Amino acid sequence: MNQPIELSLEQQFSICSFATQVKNMSHEQAQEFLVKLYEQMVVREATYKELLKHQWGLDSGSTMA
Repeated sequence: MNQPIELSLEQQFSICSFATQVKNMSHEQAQEFLVKLYEQMVVREATYKELLKHQWGLDSGSTMA
């Protein structure tokens, strides 16, 4: 996993569009937005971890046969 992931053209466009939106924000708006974005990232990571634990049978509710 040392090679960078190639982004699709749509993803690259989305990033450019996002950059334009951020440039038009005030400093305060950008700070609030970053906090919300970080919160979403943390929630997403926790969700992925829980889904993987469940998929791999590592959650406390699973039984090993």
